[in-house]
Amino acid sequence: MAIVVFIMFVILVLAVSVHTNRRSRSVDGYYVANSSVHWGVNGVAFAGGYLSVASFLGICGLIAFFGYDGFLYSIGFLAGWIVALFVIAEPMKRRGTFTFPDALNRTFKRPGIQLAAGLSVLVVSLFYLVPQMVGAGVLVEPLLGIPHYWGVIIVGSVVILIVAGGGMTSTTYVQFFNGGLLLLFAGILTVAVLLRGVNTAELSVEEGVAGLERYRYQEVAAEFGEENLRVDLPGAEVVGRHAVVDRHTGAESLVLYRVSRLIPASVDAGGGYTANIKGRTPNFSAADGTSSGLGVHWTVEQVDGQPYVRIEDWWRLNTNADGTHRLVETQFRAVLPDGTVLVNGAPEGASNRLRQMGGISEIPEAYGESTGPVDPLRLLSVFADRSTVVERPRSVAFNTEAGERVTVHYAEPVAGSVFMRPGLMFPLEPQAGEPSITTLLNRLNFISLMLALFLGTSALPHILIRYYTVPSADAARKSTIVAIAGIGLFYIFTMYLGVGAVTSGALNPETSNMSAPLLARSFGEVLFAMISGIAFTTVLATVSGLIMAASGAVAHDLLPNLLRRDVSDNTKVLAGRIVAVLVGIIGIVLGIAFRGMNVSFLVGWAFAVAASANLPALLLILFWKKATAQGIIASILVGIVAAVGLILLSPDMWARYGLDPTTAPMPINQPGIVSIPLSFLVLVVVSLLTAKKEPAPAAA
Repeated sequence: MAIVVFIMFVILVLAVSVHTNRRSRSVDGYYVANSSVHWGVNGVAFAGGYLSVASFLGICGLIAFFGYDGFLYSIGFLAGWIVALFVIAEPMKRRGTFTFPDALNRTFKRPGIQLAAGLSVLVVSLFYLVPQMVGAGVLVEPLLGIPHYWGVIIVGSVVILIVAGGGMTSTTYVQFFNGGLLLLFAGILTVAVLLRGVNTAELSVEEGVAGLERYRYQEVAAEFGEENLRVDLPGAEVVGRHAVVDRHTGAESLVLYRVSRLIPASVDAGGGYTANIKGRTPNFSAADGTSSGLGVHWTVEQVDGQPYVRIEDWWRLNTNADGTHRLVETQFRAVLPDGTVLVNGAPEGASNRLRQMGGISEIPEAYGESTGPVDPLRLLSVFADRSTVVERPRSVAFNTEAGERVTVHYAEPVAGSVFMRPGLMFPLEPQAGEPSITTLLNRLNFISLMLALFLGTSALPHILIRYYTVPSADAARKSTIVAIAGIGLFYIFTMYLGVGAVTSGALNPETSNMSAPLLARSFGEVLFAMISGIAFTTVLATVSGLIMAASGAVAHDLLPNLLRRDVSDNTKVLAGRIVAVLVGIIGIVLGIAFRGMNVSFLVGWAFAVAASANLPALLLILFWKKATAQGIIASILVGIVAAVGLILLSPDMWARYGLDPTTAPMPINQPGIVSIPLSFLVLVVVSLLTAKKEPAPAAA
């Protein structure tokens, strides 16, 4: 079903591209759809292009994993449209013709401004392109059962065909189609979540396979002996230990034990064996009782004439209030030195993959085990109650002495009242033993993110170019109002999709990006197919807009200035199509490289670069008469270099380089709090220093 829907959507968007190809042969037709798009269609297309895979997949996932803090992205994304409505919309339409650099350069007519602004559009588009392509791979991987990189390649290829073939007209109708479907099916899924309510007794069906919902993670008694920990499991022996030490207090905040144990096995029809490992039943063959090449990790033992599988898996130590101990079962993935991958102690394969996580283990006593159908406010009140316990997925990665790379996924019980207030993702309050400078940096990181989201929206190039597709400034304003209404409604839906994924136990422990599709699958394959297909069109809609913006910047702004001569309209259109192909290929490569990072987090970086490079120049050229060409150019270039440079030096990138994040030169991940004010300051200072060297521009 999912594959059929996927193919249908691909055929539909390609048909739109072919149909609109005739209208994209002129410069006006290719870049701005002849400025003939109705404001209502443009408003929905605004929403379809802006509600990217980061909004649909990323925010839902962040809410599911981090509660209230994830919803802050929704607030920031929506708040940015206020700036667009009251400050940017009508002036942008009056000033420009094709691209964002056009608007900046209308007053000064300087090649340097077009070059700098064109470079900015290209950089911002690439930064925004990365999370979309990452999301594409995340979607297509379970949808078609193919590797992540093939998903990125397929989506990138389809988008290249859309943009290179149909230009802005094709992009507009793909975005319009996507915006309408997103609102419709997000609403349907929200209603389904409210009708399901919260149930602590029944688990949802994973992957549409009956039986997977029956497994519950074990908890067993444990006690410390003279030499080691004793565990109440068949044939159990503790063979390893790992502790996470709090760097501020020196205390062990998480203790994991590696346990070797026996699991009953059955002989299958082919003479091999099956065993139930955390609810899954992988098949394997054995020669002389040992699976070839896997040693003690996957062996068969005979006990009283019955076969048992011996596995080694990781358990988390919990200490009860009375001082007794228990071990709680976890999941893990281990990569052995020879490259073999084990999942939960057995070889990874189609029948042995990580289980979904999440869920609600306790709700207020008044509801018993189930709330039944609830209204929107009641669901949030249940979540926010202090007696509600949310099983929040967490993970920790480390290397063993034997050279294995192990990632353990475990459930951390969190009170609902904690889950629904700030602090899980952005720790604003001091933690035990935490230096005051760390608390300050955490708060600055949060402020920096909110600043980027609020100011970045109206500076995104694929948003700015949509103002040129309508016939008038009044139509641009109306389009923005329609977009705000649609986007605001959608972000309300994301809140319920996020908490619904938690209540349904529909969280992939390795990526938060799949929370919405997995939630849909818990209601059946049909809804899963539709939601996954719509998420796919979301990627197409946003990526096509980004590639259009990059294509216009290079072909319309950079190329003529670099060649230092006029370029014919036909050449500009041809160049735009070629650039669309090249940018698409770059996006594919980056999408593969950044696999695993949350897409909303990556989008936060794109917003920071846009707000730093574009917004200061745009605002001051509109509302400050003393702005000069030199100031505009300097501001754009400094904004790009500062934002990108600080991102490359941030803790998260330091970790991606394989270095210790605590040693990163930039102590916070979000650069906006430094790069945005710096860009404004540079524009003002350089403009004042160069004001006498040129006549003051006319008021905007």
